[in-house]
Parts: sequence; C-alpha cells; structure tokens
Amino acid sequence: MKECKEYTLRIGKHTPKYPIVQGGMGVMVSGPNLAGAVASAGGVGTIASVGLAVTSPDFTGTNVAKENIVMIKKAIEKARQIASDGVLAMNCMCALSDYDDMVHTSCDSGIDIIISGAGLPLKLPELTKDYPGTALVPIVSSVKAADLIMRKWEKSYGRLPDAFVVETPNTAGGHLGARNESQAMDKALSLKAVVPALVDFLKNLGVNIPIISAGGIWDSKDIKEAFDMGASGVQMGTRFVATEEADASDRFKQAYLDAKEDDVVLIKSPAGLPGRAILSPLVKRYFDDMLEKTACKAACLTHCICRAKHETFCIADALMSAYKGDWENGLFFCGTNVTKLKKIVKVRELMEELVTGLGCVYSPL
Repeated sequence: MKECKEYTLRIGKHTPKYPIVQGGMGVMVSGPNLAGAVASAGGVGTIASVGLAVTSPDFTGTNVAKENIVMIKKAIEKARQIASDGVLAMNCMCALSDYDDMVHTSCDSGIDIIISGAGLPLKLPELTKDYPGTALVPIVSSVKAADLIMRKWEKSYGRLPDAFVVETPNTAGGHLGARNESQAMDKALSLKAVVPALVDFLKNLGVNIPIISAGGIWDSKDIKEAFDMGASGVQMGTRFVATEEADASDRFKQAYLDAKEDDVVLIKSPAGLPGRAILSPLVKRYFDDMLEKTACKAACLTHCICRAKHETFCIADALMSAYKGDWENGLFFCGTNVTKLKKIVKVRELMEELVTGLGCVYSPL
C-alpha cells in the first residue's frame, strides 16, 4: 500500500490528510463530537450550524438565534479539542434568518472552512472579509449556479471560491438544490453529468478550483469514480450518521438502520425546498394532510411556509424532535444510501475502510 498523495484535496490553505469531507447535518446530527472525530481521523469534520441552540441549557424553544451563536462558539471549541491538528468546517445554510451571524461567529471562533448552500451564498465573501484565512466553499447542483457565484464574487469581491461542493439532489439527503421534487430526480443534475461539465467549464476558464463530489457516495469505489470524473474529493453524510461519534440520539441512528427502500421519500420542506427523509409518523401525517396547525416559534428561516401560511409543519420543532429521538414527531433527513446501513461503527473504522479501499495506508492524525 502507498500514501494517499495522488488523492489530495486542498481547500484554500487547508489540506486534510484524506480527501473525505463529512457532510453538515442538522440539527446536531453532525455536531462537535462527530466533526472532531472525523477531523482527527484525517478528513474534514463539519459542524452543522443550524439548531445548535437545542443543546444550550438556556434554550427556551424560541430563542434559537441567540443561543445558536453561543453554542457555535462552544461547538467549535469542543471540536478543536477532539480534532488534534485536523481540518474543521462549518456548514451555514443561506436560508436561515441568522445566516450572517452564524458566518461571523464561525469565522471569529477560528473555523477553517465555511461550506454554504440551501440557496446561493452570493454575499459570503463580504461576510468573511476580515477572515482571509477562512476558506469559502459554496454548494451547487449545476454549472449554471457555479458560474453565477463565480461571476458575482469576482465582480463584487475580487475573489473566487476555494472549492465547490457539487451535490446531486438525485441521491443526497436533507434539503436539496432543486426547485421541486421533479427536478430533484432529473438526471441532468446527476454527478456523472454535472461534475465533468464543471471540470471542463473551470478548465476552459483557466481557473483551478477543486470540486468535491457529494450525494450517494458510499465506498472507495464511489470515491475512485468521483476522482475519475475530475473531482478532488468527496462529501459523505449518511454513512457518518451511523457512527458512535455522531451527535444524534441512538433512536435517530436506529431509524437509519431500520430504513427500507420504500421508507426514503421526498417532501416539500417548510423552507420551500425539496428534501429527502425517512417516512416517519410525522411525514406520514404530512402526506395524509393530517398535521395539526402550528405557529412559528423561532422565525429561523428567511422563507417559511409554516410562518407565512400556517401550513405544513415547523421544521425547527421537527428536526429538534429527531435529534432527541422522538420518532413520532421527528423529521429524519437521509440520503438514498441509508438502506445500506447495517451497523454502527467508529469513525476511524469507517475512515480506514474508505482509505484502504483506495489502496492507501491509513494512519490517522
């Protein structure tokens, strides 16, 4: 076996030992314990900024924005203690009403990378202008979106992204980069279509921006295929949920282990975006139009169907319930690979499996 020098992912000034990025999953699915463990194991560990307030002893259910800021600082500090010299990222969703504060606080707390999606992060360089060492990575699902971001950033801020995460809505979990459920399954947005097209697009422009392939990545075979298409790394979410270090409850993890193919469904999120989730009792009530009307408590989204029309469900409540292991009332986001999971493993075991599958020697930090 050999070192993984041929599989190198450089994001700004940060180079993880292995080209594997753990996806950001809220609420508190990818918290500081998981992110720290992945970074310590040689990958990029990602904390999801959304809903960190749920872990605060001062959380009342309505003071989400205030307590999120407090807990972002604590989460980064805790992850650093675990991560050794590893690389840490913060996932910040553009759709959140406290997006600006989340980005500022993450940078001020010393995060290495900001990964941003659920909308186009057009103003991200402005928010991070005082932190030139923080790498900026937009999540896109098409060449068109990447081009729009690049044009805006270069014209307004004189810079380009440090990497792109190309996430296919065909297989990814959580909120998806598509207008509706039909587009989410459009093969024109598959990794096989978008990654090579974006590679060629960037090459023709003469710019060197690494591409991180995301959605449906399961094993080293998938990682090799991503590299063959021109990607420099991969992002994986679902597999990292089924680890001992994942911050979600045991009941959340059990929902993943129990999921069958028919249990993986697409819904329209209160954020107005399609999302992929497990068919929990809450989701069944959603499909059957049997949800009780509920009022918005947190005002956590810039656009919210629940707040505007008193329809669907409160996504903050649903994700917090899932984190706590409330099967009846929780929203359990997942990718299509959830049906392949059979057991809970340690992060280092998973990383070793992936790295040795690439033909490389595994040696964590």
